[in-house]
Amino acid sequence: MEELPKIEFPKLEKPKRKISWKVLTIFSIFLVSLFLGILGGLISSTYLIKNYLKEIQIQKEKIIEGKNPASQTQQDKTVVEAVKEVSPAVVSIVITKDVPIYETPFEWFFETPGKYEKREIGGGSGFLISEDGLILTNNHVVSEKDADYTVFLLDGRSFPAKILATDERRDLAIIKIEGENLPKAALGDSDGLEIGQTVIAIGNALGEFRNTVSAGVISGLGRSISASGGGVVETLEDVIQTDAAINKGNSGGPLVSLKGEVIGINTAMAVEAENIGFAIPINKAKKDVEQFQKTGKITFPYLGIWYFNLNEDFAKEVREKLKKDVPNQGAWITRWTQDNYGNWYQREDPAVVVGSAAQAAGLREDDVILEFSGQKITPQNSLARIIEKYAPGEEISLKILRGGKEIVVEATLGEIKE
Repeated sequence: MEELPKIEFPKLEKPKRKISWKVLTIFSIFLVSLFLGILGGLISSTYLIKNYLKEIQIQKEKIIEGKNPASQTQQDKTVVEAVKEVSPAVVSIVITKDVPIYETPFEWFFETPGKYEKREIGGGSGFLISEDGLILTNNHVVSEKDADYTVFLLDGRSFPAKILATDERRDLAIIKIEGENLPKAALGDSDGLEIGQTVIAIGNALGEFRNTVSAGVISGLGRSISASGGGVVETLEDVIQTDAAINKGNSGGPLVSLKGEVIGINTAMAVEAENIGFAIPINKAKKDVEQFQKTGKITFPYLGIWYFNLNEDFAKEVREKLKKDVPNQGAWITRWTQDNYGNWYQREDPAVVVGSAAQAAGLREDDVILEFSGQKITPQNSLARIIEKYAPGEEISLKILRGGKEIVVEATLGEIKE
């Protein structure tokens, strides 16, 4: 039997090729061209990068030298000029008082001190508004009874101060030092302020660092706050919010615009937050000053009602719990009130004060005041905010909702008796 032939799969072998000189020449030219292209690209890129870095350096130098009109340097100069304009009129107010010295436990227990010693017990700020020594500050800065107040000027001079008038409702006070040709601050217009506007706060920070300057912006307008200090709680309407640093001792100092004009009086800060401070609009202070200069005192308009400012949620609660048909906005005249736990109860006093302007105008309990001399009463424009624009003796008109019908009554504002 014959053997079968051995079969193998054929192996693939690379064919041997001959390369012509023409192919080699073309390939060499291609490689040289590619190399030259890459080299040219690198040189061009290096040149562009060097020029770019050089331009950046030039811009940096322009900013540093203040040649760029949009640079921060220009704004810095504006701030510096505003500070120079106002600072001479900014004062530090130091409060001193005779405090008891207890030398034995017996004296301390029975509160019978053997002697007293005059000590510095606090400080604040203010600013001159007249060449003869009128100063604006906060009421809470000068509220310490039986205390002495000393005013220090930027140039180091000191003067004893006398309290002329106070406005607890706006936390304002007018005090006086005796002098002539004193520096005074220019007062601006707080009605035209805008959120985001740059402002500067100047004051006696911490009662130690006099004429401290901080800058920021207006963060909010028309705020309502409840500020406390020294055992007193005050509700302030329509104040300016700023992120310019306001510390203890800054109270009463000016909030200044870039024009070098006072547009607010620093009054409070949010303790549990950073960079949230508040200032009283200068136009409120202007009104107090004008009134004092005309009458020798600060007076307050008085309508004579107990009321609630209504909003949608509160009105809904009144309708559900008290079965009173009230609208979603306005000032509801009522004896009803709430305790700290939200429980409703009625006051013993009448909702319309006897002998008041409101009684003379014929207002009644459960009336809702919709408009005050043409100004609508809304959650954003409360009755208190509107009425403080007026003075005692002014005649006003009130649009009233009574029994589902709107009527208009006239009234002459009275004066709050302290």
